[in-house]
Amino acid sequence: MDGLKKLFTGCLTIPNLLSLIRIILIPVFGVLFYRGEMLWAVIILVLSGLTDFFDGKIARKFNQVSELGKVLDPVADKLTQMTIAIILFLTFQKSENPTMIWFKWVFLFFVAKELLMVVVGAVMIAVGLKPSAAEIYGKVATFAYYLVMGLVITFGPEVGALRNVFTLPDSVMMVLVIISAILTFVALLSYIPGTLKQFKEKKESKSN
Repeated sequence: MDGLKKLFTGCLTIPNLLSLIRIILIPVFGVLFYRGEMLWAVIILVLSGLTDFFDGKIARKFNQVSELGKVLDPVADKLTQMTIAIILFLTFQKSENPTMIWFKWVFLFFVAKELLMVVVGAVMIAVGLKPSAAEIYGKVATFAYYLVMGLVITFGPEVGALRNVFTLPDSVMMVLVIISAILTFVALLSYIPGTLKQFKEKKESKSN
């Protein structure tokens, strides 16, 4: 009960509201995408990105950092990123382009990474540890992910909302996605030392 009380203390803040809006926008984006209303889907994705950009800045500038916000923000990020990757995977699965059918599997890497982070984070919380905050690698990878996926959904072959105006060549899109995947992998590796250190310290404190 004390943990829940601490979690919801000072939770009524603008940053938390923005994180909740980002979570609410996820199914809206999915519905618009599958209804073929791609331009609106892109607009929703941009709005989601803006809430992600401003919630942290507002929290720090106006001293509105809360325990709930520390949970909501990464949860909103992971749900959004997984949703985008899953939707693109399912979309390219229907492609008539053999290259795209093969390449679709790259998008599942992003899903696997976020699921792994969720599982590890849940285990750490369960044993009384604090999941590591995003370092510079994580922030760069997240920025690259939203930028690349935004380009794919806006100008990508077969899916781009504005592909009639300009279409990214298949090779360019694949290179951009692979670069994003590499950055994501590096970011994942950057979490390992801090996570292992916490588990080691926890084990040592128990033995003492």
